[in-house]
Amino acid sequence: MAERRAFAQKISRTVAAEVRKQISGQYSGSPQLLKNLNIVGNISHHTTVPLTEAVDPVDLEDYLITHPLAVDSGPLRDLIEFPPDDIEVVYSPRDCRTLVSAVPEESEMDPHVRDCIRSYTEDWAIVIRKYHKLGTGFNPNTLDKQKERQKGLPKQVFESDEAPDGNNYQDDQDDLKRRSMSIDDTPRGSWACSIFDLKNSLPDALLPNLLDRTPNEEIDHQNDDQRKSNRHKELFALHPSPDEEEPIERLSVPDVPKEHFGQRLLVKCLSLKFEIEIEPIFASLALYDVKEKKKISENFYFDLNSEQMKGLLRPHVPPAAITTLARSAIFSITYPSQDVFLVIKLEKVLQQGDIGECAEPYMIFKEADATKNKEKLEKLKSQADQFCQRLGKYRMPFAWTAIHLMNIVSSAGSLERDSTEVEISTGERKGSWSERRNSSIVGRRSLERTTSGDDACNLTSFRPATLTVTNFFKQEGDRLSDEDLYKFLADMRRPSSVLRRLRPITAQLKIDISPAPENPHYCLTPELLQVKLYPDSRVRPTREILEFPARDVYVPNTTYRNLLYIYPQSLNFANRQGSARNITVKVQFMYGEDPSNAMPVIFGKSSCSEFSKEAYTAVVYHNRSPDFHEEIKVKLPATLTDHHHLLFTFYHVSCQQKQNTPLETPVGYTWIPMLQNGRLKTGQFCLPVSLEKPPQAYSVLSPEVPLPGMKWVDNHKGVFNVEVVAVSSIHTQDPYLDKFFALVNALDEHMFPVRIGDMRIMENNLENELKSSISALNSSQLEPVVRFLHLLLDKLILLVVRPPVIAGQIVNLGQASFEAMASIINRLHKNLEGNHDQHGRNSLLASYIHYVFRLPNTYPNSSSPGPGGLGGSVHYATMARSAVRPASLNLNRSRSLSNSNPDISGTPTSPDDEVRSIIGSKAVDRSCNRMSSHTETSSFLQTLTGRLPTKKLFHEELALQWVVCSGSVRESALQQAWFFFELMVKSMVHHLYFNDKLDAPRKSRFPERFMDDIAALVSTIASDIVSRFQKDTEMVERLNTSLAFFLNDLLSVMDRGFVFSLIKSCYKQVSSKLYSLPNPSILVSLRLDFLRIICSHEHYVTLNLPCSLLTPPASPSPSVSSATSQSSGFSTNVQDQKIANMFELSVPFRQQHYLAGLVLTELAVILDPDAEGLFGLHKKVINMVHNLLSSHDSDPRYSDPQIKARVAMLYLPLIGIIMETVPQLYDFTETHNQRGRPICIATDDYESESGSMISQTVAMAIAGTSVPQLTRPGSFLLTSTSGRQHTTFSAESSRSLLICLLWVLKNADETVLQKWFTDLSVLQLNRLLDLLYLCVSCFEYKGKKVFERMNSLTFKKSKDMRAKLEEAILGSIGARQEMVRRSRGQLERSPSGSAFGSQENLRWRKDMTHWRQNTEKLDKSRAEIEHEALIDGNLATEANLIILDTLEIVVQTVSVTESKESILGGVLKVLLHSMACNQSAVYLQHCFATQRALVSKFPELLFEEETEQCADLCLRLLRHCSSSISTIRSHASASLYLLMRQNFEIGNNFARVKMQVTMSLSSLVGTSQNFNEEFLRRSLKTILTYAEEDLELRETTFPDQVQDLVFNLHMILSDTVKMKEHQEDPEMLIDLMYRIAKGYQTSPDLRLTWLQNMAGKHSERSNHAEAAQCLVHSAALVAEYLSMLEDRKYLPVGCVTFQNISSNVLEESAVSDDVVSPDEEGICSGKYFTESGLVGLLEQAAASFSMAGMYEAVNEVYKVLIPIHEANRDAKKLSTIHGKLQEAFSKIVHQSTGWEVGNVLVS
Repeated sequence: MAERRAFAQKISRTVAAEVRKQISGQYSGSPQLLKNLNIVGNISHHTTVPLTEAVDPVDLEDYLITHPLAVDSGPLRDLIEFPPDDIEVVYSPRDCRTLVSAVPEESEMDPHVRDCIRSYTEDWAIVIRKYHKLGTGFNPNTLDKQKERQKGLPKQVFESDEAPDGNNYQDDQDDLKRRSMSIDDTPRGSWACSIFDLKNSLPDALLPNLLDRTPNEEIDHQNDDQRKSNRHKELFALHPSPDEEEPIERLSVPDVPKEHFGQRLLVKCLSLKFEIEIEPIFASLALYDVKEKKKISENFYFDLNSEQMKGLLRPHVPPAAITTLARSAIFSITYPSQDVFLVIKLEKVLQQGDIGECAEPYMIFKEADATKNKEKLEKLKSQADQFCQRLGKYRMPFAWTAIHLMNIVSSAGSLERDSTEVEISTGERKGSWSERRNSSIVGRRSLERTTSGDDACNLTSFRPATLTVTNFFKQEGDRLSDEDLYKFLADMRRPSSVLRRLRPITAQLKIDISPAPENPHYCLTPELLQVKLYPDSRVRPTREILEFPARDVYVPNTTYRNLLYIYPQSLNFANRQGSARNITVKVQFMYGEDPSNAMPVIFGKSSCSEFSKEAYTAVVYHNRSPDFHEEIKVKLPATLTDHHHLLFTFYHVSCQQKQNTPLETPVGYTWIPMLQNGRLKTGQFCLPVSLEKPPQAYSVLSPEVPLPGMKWVDNHKGVFNVEVVAVSSIHTQDPYLDKFFALVNALDEHMFPVRIGDMRIMENNLENELKSSISALNSSQLEPVVRFLHLLLDKLILLVVRPPVIAGQIVNLGQASFEAMASIINRLHKNLEGNHDQHGRNSLLASYIHYVFRLPNTYPNSSSPGPGGLGGSVHYATMARSAVRPASLNLNRSRSLSNSNPDISGTPTSPDDEVRSIIGSKAVDRSCNRMSSHTETSSFLQTLTGRLPTKKLFHEELALQWVVCSGSVRESALQQAWFFFELMVKSMVHHLYFNDKLDAPRKSRFPERFMDDIAALVSTIASDIVSRFQKDTEMVERLNTSLAFFLNDLLSVMDRGFVFSLIKSCYKQVSSKLYSLPNPSILVSLRLDFLRIICSHEHYVTLNLPCSLLTPPASPSPSVSSATSQSSGFSTNVQDQKIANMFELSVPFRQQHYLAGLVLTELAVILDPDAEGLFGLHKKVINMVHNLLSSHDSDPRYSDPQIKARVAMLYLPLIGIIMETVPQLYDFTETHNQRGRPICIATDDYESESGSMISQTVAMAIAGTSVPQLTRPGSFLLTSTSGRQHTTFSAESSRSLLICLLWVLKNADETVLQKWFTDLSVLQLNRLLDLLYLCVSCFEYKGKKVFERMNSLTFKKSKDMRAKLEEAILGSIGARQEMVRRSRGQLERSPSGSAFGSQENLRWRKDMTHWRQNTEKLDKSRAEIEHEALIDGNLATEANLIILDTLEIVVQTVSVTESKESILGGVLKVLLHSMACNQSAVYLQHCFATQRALVSKFPELLFEEETEQCADLCLRLLRHCSSSISTIRSHASASLYLLMRQNFEIGNNFARVKMQVTMSLSSLVGTSQNFNEEFLRRSLKTILTYAEEDLELRETTFPDQVQDLVFNLHMILSDTVKMKEHQEDPEMLIDLMYRIAKGYQTSPDLRLTWLQNMAGKHSERSNHAEAAQCLVHSAALVAEYLSMLEDRKYLPVGCVTFQNISSNVLEESAVSDDVVSPDEEGICSGKYFTESGLVGLLEQAAASFSMAGMYEAVNEVYKVLIPIHEANRDAKKLSTIHGKLQEAFSKIVHQSTGWEVGNVLVS
């Protein structure tokens, strides 16, 4: 391959060692970033800082002030500074589920209740970073938004996808057959026939103005315009994002704190029917967990009686409230399990007789016999009527049953019905499932099952089921307790259940069970509040049933709930004198001791009033020590006093009507005071019962206290068991929390002494108590801590900000609070593992910071600094407030404030007038009147304490405490650093907001002291990371990301130069540690995470000063030129020195573009081939860059091309960095070598496809060999720079890097690129071209068929398919290709000389992962495949157009400098390579246009220097002339015609092109599988037409020469048609090839080509002997010409030398008698007509003979070879040959057969 590269010219004939010396001389030093490569710039005055060190950042705030932008308006304006509304503080009202919010009715509340209510109702205080979603964390490439961005893409037309159109194609074929007949009938070479055929053809459309003489500039301009129109704007929208896990920089917005619900279940009670209907029956439902032995829901009471039955009770029941008429309920189950039962209990009106007697009629009567038993039923009915009249307000237990919930759910889930109806009877207790379709719910949608975890326990998605319960058990009077119930339930799950033996009560209860809908209408909360969407209050409601979770649930309270449940359990009156048998307990909630003080706070059950003042338990007939199973639910008043108590009165009910016996007789009293030492009293009680009414003032004492003169049952022993349970978001029910809240509230109220428990705390003792209560918070239970988390943290923060004044002294509690917060947060972290996000942030804490936390109002008693305290409208604090006030006023105001405002001075001040003036000024100034409430409170405060309490700023105090803490406190703060960081940031924003400083200059926003604390903090944390990363890996990872997020946040609010210096200090610590580490990769990886998070800032581009010039402009006023040429934005005088700085990681670049500098430096350092141990980070660092660029690409703010150019400017050094990595990039060109071509011609006409990019001779010089090898691009440089092989990047990483490169090239300013190219050396430009060459292969279109094939996975096992499959996989993305590459071993790194057998070693291991990966998503839909192909086609087109744009810039550079013509060959090479790849019609048109322009600018390039390329070009053009797409054909034929024309104009004949075209045609026709003659015929006709219409050359011989050539080509074509017809008949085919080869006897190059084709066909069919003979003939032919050209003794004399192998060889000598002289231009110019070519042919022949088993022939071939190698003193080759000979002869010995083949014909 005789292309001449710049470096090849100098060294084509030297030996390897010299080559190495020469190259490394030019390439000395670290291969880093073109440092010493010939770049001149004014770097001398900058001290250089090695890339491993961070440079000093620019002071961003100063810079912006001192460098006002030259551009006043226009799109660049927004790049300079953050937008004014960047941060907003928003008060957003919280969503309330209910129509009215849950707050207590009382207006007077104690401070704790008030705080709780405030905490549950105040608006969320949210800090919004308005543009946050534009940071890389929300990059649309990593989300599903990619699809949206790909809408409306044009479909690119690819020849490979176009199947010829059915009908036309057939006609063409018939037509061809007819013509080929005529060819047969006329003798070969009959012009007449050819001309006739051609004349009949239709030409393609001619290109307009093709033959005009237009100046080159104008053509360039037109081409440029056409190329740039209709381009796809966003390159990354076409490129799949690298497969990463969740990107590290994404922080999800925490969930809004809301009420906890488990999985919700809707139960509808439809009907309850007994065999007889004589009285009303009352039902209740509840859930029980057998394993936990716990009732897990409150009771749901429902009433399914008919109106007639309800009528019986009219005298006793007040009119029913609609809330008590619910028949459907929603249950919540947080911990669903196999142990949950739905228990249904029935009660009836009390009557005489025990339960068994009363249940008897229900068991014996059958509905069917109603007429038979009419009289008995009448009697029963009248009895029932009497009891209802008399005892209607009492109940008795009746029956119960239970449903095993999970049975229903799992069966309903598995039954393939829309809904299931299930019947449960005791006969077969597990349930005989009668599956009848139930018409009422058939239409209900079936829910899909999307279960996770235990299938059976998922309640969110089972099919709704209708259950019919047919059996109830009668209640046993002595077995009513919950203990008994759990035994029964456990027993029910056993097959031999005791319950089965019991006689059931038959009945029919129908209930529906289904998953609860998302937002059901007409719902009531457990407090009877209406849930939103309650269109009509008259509709029967659904009740939400309160859950009592089986285990703790850790969710903070967000709503007011204050309920009390009372469970009377048992009473023992056995030892009580007197008659007390039918006992009921009346329960009342009293606020005083008078009987009229009962409060109406007891919830009604069913069909009654909403609330009542008393509740009665059910009566067990004639039982002196009854059990109870009642649940009495009470709505607790918000504020309790010492007088609130529960009063229990015990009555004996007389069931028989006797004369003057009262209905009920009181037989005992007891009570429970609600408060004990200020705490709510709950739990298990065993109370004594008094026989008489308690005396006055009893309620403050407990009944356990023996009051004088009172009579007690059983000697004051405890005889009444009762349990009291509170579900409250007011009462913490934890002593430690209670104490803490009580003390803090006492401080607020200034009420001393404080009563806590049995203690009275005086003011002088308060400080110690407070401190000990803070540290005792650790001992509290976790569940209440979490429930009151928001309030608890608020209070701790308040203590920091407002140190309390105790006994006139300010008490500093900062440290104590900080410690308490740290320990609480760590407890949450350790115990609630399931709640963390990927960064280890606990979601409850994250929500607290995001929604709840606000700067506490630092004056007590005034409402929070939200708008108007609790309610109030939402107030958006936009930063753009300055618009309202004139700017001058703004400045004065901030100045005057700074002298008097304690926020700023930082020390507490006391003078009253100052306070007043501040408060006054605030009230006047604040247009939004944010703190007007302070004016009223200040005077009150002063009277209270005599001085203003000091006020600290939370963030300042927090930073201080953190910096000074040590030991375990510091450790626990480090563990959860993120929490304190986020608190600090939110506090800072709020502080700026409340002080109207959000638009103040950043340098004056925070005091020095605070900045110092932050710096100290960051520095110590960085040193923790550096020193502990090996020990506490997980903790350090969290700490590292937390620190990065913190700095990212600070960039939004603080002095940015200061934040940069913090980043630098972190960097410094890491790099000093790196030097001492043997394996730095973990630490570097942490630093990458750190950097990536910081760079995910939404204003990353602005932070990099994209508009700054790297050296300050000479004059402050912008020069005229720079103002006018806005697109480049550079003033020309500074331009030239600066250009190098822009493309290098120079110190000025790294200072000015600070973050971009860090990113690119990381990339450069990690990709450096000499970087020890960082190989594993390649993917990570490349993904970081890819992520940034793809995010810029899709960012709406940067869509303007002018802005994009500025953004791209930040990445110009990327080009240099990637150029450095060329030797390490994955070689995408290799896949071209495995396209299943005939092996022998792998190094022939496909040369430019083979991907060897170094001139062949140079490569050979290096390899110390003379056999042409397929080398990797750039591998020549690779061997020379360092003696060892570099690790190659994976295909995925390489592809990502290359797409980044293309993005920069696409968006960078062309003039800047051109200037830089002008400065580059030839060597570097060639590097760049190598890179573009690689890009062409990398983004080649795979073709729809590949997508389909990858999809179907039906791979044939042929080698050809293997290669294609491998290519499909390698070309795609993912870790898959790593596998494939490993399985190939080092194959592609050791180029095999003959390309023989390179695929034999490849083993396909089906167990390799990618098979699995592919099968998971096996069948993509047709549309998806179409879509993938569409995207891939657009990507290929856009990528190649970018490459074309860049090539054009390179060519312009050459035109400017004149000195770089040597690189044009490289440009041409890339162009040709791109033509050889699978390209779209759109691209090819532009490509041909560029090629035509190139040839017309530099005609001598093709015809004198790059002769090899000329051959290639002809082959490519001809290939496209036979394309099925007409536009491609018309462009290709135009190019071909102009090529002939230009060749003719140089020397009045175009022998060179003629010769090359003829050769190309024969090669194309001989090898191309899908070749269509008809299309080529059209193109030939088009060329003829051009010749006829070319007026300018009409008078010359040119038109005739063209005509001759075209006819000749046409004849070859016709010959080949015959071959096509015999495609299936190999013998006939080879015969034809032989004939055609004979026809080319006069044209040695073509004869050689056809001999090669024959060899290829033979070896494809494994006819090795025949193939070998063809190769011997080829070698003989070459030998003839070599002996004519150069007389060298060691070369064979001609074909005579080969006689021993085959006598037929003498045919080849015919050529020497011919006219053709090898010296004539264009003859024998192929690379085989060289010594090395001859050697190559002979080696292949030897290999073929050897494979054929003809070992004697092997010997004969080597006899010719040995003298050549001896002459070259190539000992290595000779040793190989002798080894081969030894093998051959030993084989002969083994076979001991003679060489019988004799003189084999070339068959």
